Amino acid sequence: MTTDLYNKEYEKVGTVDLPEYVFGMKWIPKLVHQVILAQQANRRAPVAHSKDRHDVRGGGKKPYAQKHTGRSRQGSIRSPLWSGGGATFGPRNERDFSQKVNKKMKRQALYSLLSEKQRKGDIFVIDSLELKEAKTREIIPVISAFLKKKGSLVIIPSQQNTTVSRAARNIPKTLVLKITGLNPYDCAAHQYIMFEKEAIEEFEKSKK
Repeated sequence: MTTDLYNKEYEKVGTVDLPEYVFGMKWIPKLVHQVILAQQANRRAPVAHSKDRHDVRGGGKKPYAQKHTGRSRQGSIRSPLWSGGGATFGPRNERDFSQKVNKKMKRQALYSLLSEKQRKGDIFVIDSLELKEAKTREIIPVISAFLKKKGSLVIIPSQQNTTVSRAARNIPKTLVLKITGLNPYDCAAHQYIMFEKEAIEEFEKSKK
């Protein structure tokens, strides 16, 4: 399959071949949803952490005698039954949220998502993204030419292109990824995807 090839001024300069198995796949929303949820879970850090009765400071001495006080039996003032005591069944930072997803599922979800975006016209292929300097002022006109309206963008430069990532890192709603870092979550989180022509060829060779 082919698609239009543009220059930095958003002028059509030809066409480029796209691998059919990547950009011509059917839409599988359930698979994409499953993989994205797993990716989010794998990024999740167990931040919430409560202290149980063994972590709370103090409480080493028995508060009062076992018998003859008329009160209930207590062994520590740091029991969950006491104010200031440890929490019962609270969140712990040992919890593992990760989910296993095999490589074939990840690949199919990415291909399905890229194919859907291609059908919607949300994928651009540019002949070259080489910049004179790694400055924001160099990449802003390119992004503005392609995005007539406000929207988020993922830029996929070639492996040899090192200027784009530095030039675009301060631009809101813009993310620069290498071919090896292309993933379903970031593709779904941004409306548009811009490929450099060489990146398409690298993507096909790598068979990500």
